Amino acid sequence: MFKRGLNLYRSSFTGLSRETWLLSVIMLINRSGTMVLPFMTLYLTSKGVDRSLSEAGTVVGLWGLGAIIGAFFGGKLTDKIGFHKVQLITLFCGGILFIILGQIRSYPLICLFTFILSMVNEAFRPANATAVAVYSKPENRTRSNSLNRLAINLGWALGVSVGGIIASYSYTLLFWVDGITNILAALSLFYFLKPVSQKKEDKAKELVLQPIQQSVYKDKNFLAFAFFTMLFGFCFFQMFSTVPSYFRDSLHLSEKYIGAIMALNGLLIVLIEMVLINFLEGKRHIMIYISFGTFICAIAFLLLLLPLPAKIISLSMILMITFGEIISMPFMNSYWAARANDKNRGQYAALVTIAWSIGQTIGPFACSKLVEASSFNVMFIALGGLLCFTALGFRWLKSKD
Repeated sequence: MFKRGLNLYRSSFTGLSRETWLLSVIMLINRSGTMVLPFMTLYLTSKGVDRSLSEAGTVVGLWGLGAIIGAFFGGKLTDKIGFHKVQLITLFCGGILFIILGQIRSYPLICLFTFILSMVNEAFRPANATAVAVYSKPENRTRSNSLNRLAINLGWALGVSVGGIIASYSYTLLFWVDGITNILAALSLFYFLKPVSQKKEDKAKELVLQPIQQSVYKDKNFLAFAFFTMLFGFCFFQMFSTVPSYFRDSLHLSEKYIGAIMALNGLLIVLIEMVLINFLEGKRHIMIYISFGTFICAIAFLLLLLPLPAKIISLSMILMITFGEIISMPFMNSYWAARANDKNRGQYAALVTIAWSIGQTIGPFACSKLVEASSFNVMFIALGGLLCFTALGFRWLKSKD
């Protein structure tokens, strides 16, 4: 049994290009420094900065707004100057901006630099996605993307676990580490991955810029799907904004423990997602998995209402929402990819990205306001109810296909 499982894992990683592996290693270096965003709310509400939960929610919301704009312009720049230059510029400049942001105490300047940093940081994504496409072959492109996602989640697990330890000593140091890892990733990219030929750059543009035959905005079922995805994102991103504050301020958990259980999210994704999805794929309608995963996430938030010991309830919540994420999110990607074609895939991908970013933008702001006006328990009930509604919405879409 062990040997069979080992062979299953091994076969998933063979045949990928050297450049794909290097790109994933660079992504791992970058994401291993992901320490600022998971602890942003805790940082802003800590002693020395002394901002309210509502003000912290506004900052996290500005990060989401910057992400929308950054992704748009990142794609434009990738087409104009090439994915290699965009990755170098955004990684290096993002590193500098992280360090600067950590030195700022003025709230208006924190808002401004968070917005600018998010734009620069998220402009990296379309360039990186294009690079993965160019460095892979059609027959292993999905696995190449999976390897990149694995690197992201493994880096996340390392970043937040180490970040929890660092935050217990100094929040400012988080910004330095995040910035330095960005710069190290840029230097690694510059040294190990040279710019590709013009022929490959042209191939990259062909992958991104396809003649559009049918507008995504005429696909009514997909517009509904994007709406429900936005609601899912609205709730899910509380895991990285208001929930850590609840863990610290209401459950009285340390930053070290919060970082450790949040790291467990990324670690579980790395260990089991590919195997689990391989087992589930093709056995039921995609919407059944998406709806079920969304419902599990609803249960995760409602679990926080139970009068259980702090460490048990927080760990249970993270485990539950992680499994909900693993079951739902990969099939969300499969759904939009199945509805799109070579001529309009960019439109579908863009609309899904915008839906997620809108949820990330308004969710922290709205939920922090709700907590200040009522309580965390009211927020958890609202999030659980909204996710149950979203699960029913995804299930309704199954009958429409």
